[in-house]
Amino acid sequence: MSTTTPSLIQEHGEQHSSTEYESCCHLNIAAIVQEIPQEELPRIKETPDLISYDGTYMWRITEVWEKIADAQSDRQTSIYSPPFYSSPVGYKMRARLYLHGDGTARGTHMSLFFILMRGAYDSILKWPFNYKISFCLFDQSGQNRHIFDSFCPDIKSNSFQQPRSQMNIACGIPKFIPLRMIQQDGNNYVRDNTMFIKIVVDFLDLPYVMLPYELFLNPGLPLHVRNHILQQQLEHYRQTQNRSVYRQHCTNAEVLGQEPTDAHHVANTSNE
Repeated sequence: MSTTTPSLIQEHGEQHSSTEYESCCHLNIAAIVQEIPQEELPRIKETPDLISYDGTYMWRITEVWEKIADAQSDRQTSIYSPPFYSSPVGYKMRARLYLHGDGTARGTHMSLFFILMRGAYDSILKWPFNYKISFCLFDQSGQNRHIFDSFCPDIKSNSFQQPRSQMNIACGIPKFIPLRMIQQDGNNYVRDNTMFIKIVVDFLDLPYVMLPYELFLNPGLPLHVRNHILQQQLEHYRQTQNRSVYRQHCTNAEVLGQEPTDAHHVANTSNE
């Protein structure tokens, strides 16, 4: 696993044989398909990007090399992700990607930014927006050498206030990934002229060391399964941290010739 640490800037009864069961399934599927009007089938087969309502979005970017050429020639310097949401009545967001870089990063890095959009429920949400944002470029080779980074909002910035126009000013990471990494032949990040970028808004305030775990969870798992696994890992991390704090406390007490304090008390103190 490799990571980058670029600078920051604004801008989910009876037993039947398996053969009988499979046959039954095929019959049911055939019956369902027959009920779908023929004119609807092309639209169903070409399913558009699905809207996300959990604060994460897996952005599938196609025709990457054509889009890079457009960015290099200034025909279209940036592209936008589809909007996604934190919940059905939550924040509306999107990402903006400069495939040939933006500002001082132009020609050297891809620049990736986060944008808050005006939503239907903004008047009942908490402002300013103050949740950590992470980006992850996926390695498609199976080696899991994903590239990720994150940043925390500057709550004094207009970028994270309640939007008054369609979109706030973008804010993010201008030097997200060196262009040479995706320009190399046979690189792991662009396959079949396609790349995948995951955007995650951290509403759990996860420790930085847990960010890779959240970002790299199998995106094919159902949302409730991913959340369950993440909660388990978070609890394990907290228990490990508490044990570490207690061991350090005992070591310090021995050096000073004192009796160690109860572990539960130390754990609670460490979380205050």
